[in-house]
Amino acid sequence: MPTAKTTPSVTEDESISYEAALKELEVLVQQMESGQLPLADLLSGYQRGAELLSLCRAQLVALEQQIKVLDNGALNTWTPS
Repeated sequence: MPTAKTTPSVTEDESISYEAALKELEVLVQQMESGQLPLADLLSGYQRGAELLSLCRAQLVALEQQIKVLDNGALNTWTPS
């Protein structure tokens, strides 16, 4: 029976990249959706997923703020060429 792997919390590892957090979140979702995890692992997986989601959102907001600075405070709509 698969078990959730123990990983450091987001508060312990603030240096995790957006891509790594997103990949870990995808793996967690797949494990949880499989229906194979014990209840205790589901709870810890959900908590870790919430931490990862929060980290991803925070990184996206920070990036958006940097873009606003680069665009003199205006967030312009991006249209592909």
